[in-house]
Amino acid sequence: MGDTLAMVSTADNGRSHRVVLTGGPGGGKTTAADLLRREVGEKIVVVPESATLLFGGGFPRGSGNEARRSAQNAIFHVQRGLEDVYSATYPDRVLLCDRGTVDGAVYWPGTPDQFFETAGTTLQRELGRYDRVLFFETAAVGGISIEGGNPVRTEDQEEAIALDSALRELWSQHPNFTLIRHDGSFLKKIFNALSVLTGVVEDHGNATG
Repeated sequence: MGDTLAMVSTADNGRSHRVVLTGGPGGGKTTAADLLRREVGEKIVVVPESATLLFGGGFPRGSGNEARRSAQNAIFHVQRGLEDVYSATYPDRVLLCDRGTVDGAVYWPGTPDQFFETAGTTLQRELGRYDRVLFFETAAVGGISIEGGNPVRTEDQEEAIALDSALRELWSQHPNFTLIRHDGSFLKKIFNALSVLTGVVEDHGNATG
């Protein structure tokens, strides 16, 4: 994969500790982000998903390859900007990012390498933006309908499973990757994620306290 991923200490580079919450469509990550924020409190802050902000705010969503490339390029740069703004605004909090800059590579009409080349970066550099990855497996793998959760979601069950697999292939290369598997009980998924996130927050507090 070219250069080796080196995790940079947040104390050294002056940015907030970042945890990305990602996974295939219908994994429950956006709902989980809100519940985790409520449970953990002001020690974390949720960075919203850039795609939802753009598409929900009237950004055109064309079906052709050029339109898809333009949209994913915009999403990538907005996501970066959001994370950097939140990092500067909340330097002492853990950022819980609803998706991350790597996600666009699987929505790009081409290969992941082409996506990162167009964005002027690499997979390893983008993985290095985050200190931890919580991957919520899509409920579609369990045959559960993913309709109705997000008004800007367009994927069907098969597409959700395919995207979930492609996303996991990329994100699992992060050294601090945790897979939160689909469960018939969404509360169990939340509990598993909360256990990991609580440990991250405690470690961050000990490191900066």
